[in-house]
Amino acid sequence: MTPFSALVFDLDGTLIHSAPDIHAAANVALQKMGRQTLDLPTIISFIGNGIGVLTEHCLNATGGSDPETYETTLAHLLEAYQRDMTTLTHPYEGVIAALEAFQARGIPMGICTNKPDQPAQDLCAALDLTGYFEVIAGAQDGQPRKPDAAPLLACIERMGAAPETTLYVGDSKVDHDTAQNAGVPFRLFGGGYLNHPLPDLAPSDRFERWVEHGITTG
Repeated sequence: MTPFSALVFDLDGTLIHSAPDIHAAANVALQKMGRQTLDLPTIISFIGNGIGVLTEHCLNATGGSDPETYETTLAHLLEAYQRDMTTLTHPYEGVIAALEAFQARGIPMGICTNKPDQPAQDLCAALDLTGYFEVIAGAQDGQPRKPDAAPLLACIERMGAAPETTLYVGDSKVDHDTAQNAGVPFRLFGGGYLNHPLPDLAPSDRFERWVEHGITTG
């Protein structure tokens, strides 16, 4: 297997199981808007393209959206999520051991996520993950988001790494497409929030459990 000199990870559904807290915050927002609540599998199916797209999907699934409703719901969701980001969220089994092993070998690591930048920073700090990463890059207003290549390439550049020798690890088609758009090798964590099949992905390019991950670094 090709060795990699740097690693970049998605966050939600890749390093951490965060869907239960996102689910809870989304339902708080929907209830405040007089909408019906949604179940966890439905919310998981909305994760991956950022909190704005998730909000839009929630509204469309419960009666439709308009600009004012969207903005109000998004504000409620962000407020609820900021208040309870780590109540039910935790790293996947084996993640901490894997990060410690990569760090001990001097492998530079970063995070590139569509989660808004400040919540991403706050969540990593609350879960004691910050110290493993040289860069934690979340979505920012006015900036491209995955699957655009720009966020991933910017993260790699900030790390001082090269795209061709950096591995991007994610759990979704959005992550897969981001890596392809950036010309960056990709591994899929199959235990996350994959909502669209990736039939052309080789078995060697996916792993199901962090305790048996198939990532070789050099």
